[in-house]
Amino acid sequence: MNNDEIISTLNDLIETSKDGEKGFKVCSEDASGRHPELKTMLAERGRECASAALELQELVRNQGGDPETSGTLSGDLHRVWTNIRAAIVGKDDETVLNECERGEDVAVRVYRKALEQDLPTHIRLVLERQCQGVLRNHDVIKVLRDQVRAHA
Repeated sequence: MNNDEIISTLNDLIETSKDGEKGFKVCSEDASGRHPELKTMLAERGRECASAALELQELVRNQGGDPETSGTLSGDLHRVWTNIRAAIVGKDDETVLNECERGEDVAVRVYRKALEQDLPTHIRLVLERQCQGVLRNHDVIKVLRDQVRAHA
């Protein structure tokens, strides 16, 4: 993999992390007050995505590239659709968590695609660690969604 391809892969992950940061922030704001720990957990996941983006931006700079600073158009469109759906259906916690899970599904796919590439070891180690965090987020969101659904 040449340096430009490495930078492009990292920039894709930055966009995905920025989407996660924004998405978790919106979900945290939309979560009801019935589960205060949910709002806190979603806000923390957003901060973790922001931290991942910063780490990836540093890797891009170390590779001599210009790091992305924003999310994707599809992430923005997803948030708009989420807001429209919430306005129509209502912002219940199950709907909020469904949207979080959908976003994490995308993040898992992007990280797995990146890890299929022939990356330098130091970059692969960072991406593997971050991918494990995305998988943990996905699992936590799914468990919480199932709990909220069971208590509805």
